[in-house]
Amino acid sequence: MTEDSNPITYSRRFPTIEDVARLAGVSTATVSRSLNSPARVREATRQAVEAAVKELGYTPNFGGQALASNRTNTVGAIIPTMENAIFARAIQALQETLAARNVTLLVATSQYSPAREEDQIRTLLARGVDGVVLIGSERPASAYELLDARGVPFVILWSAPANTPHVTIGFDNASAAAGVALRVVEMGHRRIAVISGITRDNDRAQARVAGIVAVLENAGIPIHPAYLTECPYSLNDGEAAAIRLLTGTDRPTAIICGNDVLAAGALRGARILGIDVPGELSITGFDDIELATAVYPPLATVRVPHRRMGAAAGDCLMRWIVEGKRPESITLPTEFMDRESLGKLRNT
Repeated sequence: MTEDSNPITYSRRFPTIEDVARLAGVSTATVSRSLNSPARVREATRQAVEAAVKELGYTPNFGGQALASNRTNTVGAIIPTMENAIFARAIQALQETLAARNVTLLVATSQYSPAREEDQIRTLLARGVDGVVLIGSERPASAYELLDARGVPFVILWSAPANTPHVTIGFDNASAAAGVALRVVEMGHRRIAVISGITRDNDRAQARVAGIVAVLENAGIPIHPAYLTECPYSLNDGEAAAIRLLTGTDRPTAIICGNDVLAAGALRGARILGIDVPGELSITGFDDIELATAVYPPLATVRVPHRRMGAAAGDCLMRWIVEGKRPESITLPTEFMDRESLGKLRNT
């Protein structure tokens, strides 16, 4: 660099609402109405404003809007992971419901870590979100205290009201899993294993295991500790868990899995070992994501109301934010999908 060289600096000027008004030939108040209440503006005027906005690349001043309305028109959602499709449908429906109200959705993942989730709650609150969507009810009391102290509306998906005093939009995990176990027992199975997700800090996984165990105990079917295993929700982990269960001397005739991803992995493990499903082994899942019918044989599983949860969460949260009235919890039904991966036990 020569001695007379100077650092290059860039200045960037964002277009203002005054610029839009000037280009469109209208007042700033008309621009504001066109953007916020387009139905109140004549079509020709609205088109002129839209053309000016597009030409200038104008975006409303976020901070100014927030100060004026005491709202940021943003909602935060924290989900455990984006690595599988379990939460995708609900988040998509939530996004669509909020977008129809001109509300932006911010999404973060916790990787099933309560500490990380609490950090993300703090971050979302610092950004001024108007509401928060969480998955499951089990988390440290400090996380709930933080939300309550800030007075930010929040709803919990995937859980039933019996699990928490907070607003939930979900279903009864224990009852749904019990229904699967009952159907497996009705098909004649007595050596029944369970591949669950990690139950620590996960009320959904805990409830599903509890529902299964209750049915088996009621049917007089003891579940051996070796038949009850936990692993992360992944295809590879489901496969490895199934192989461990199926290489013993007294292998199960049915494996109930905590979700469809684990069940698909278990199917792959059975195929590696040359075990016919459902001829020699039955496998069930939970969730009824697209994977459930993409594998062979198609999975018997529980259909979870993913999209209904997401849409209802958006509706309830926005009513709470706008009207200031806490909504009632909503419990949605599940449905058992009886498909080919579950078969009747053959006489041995």
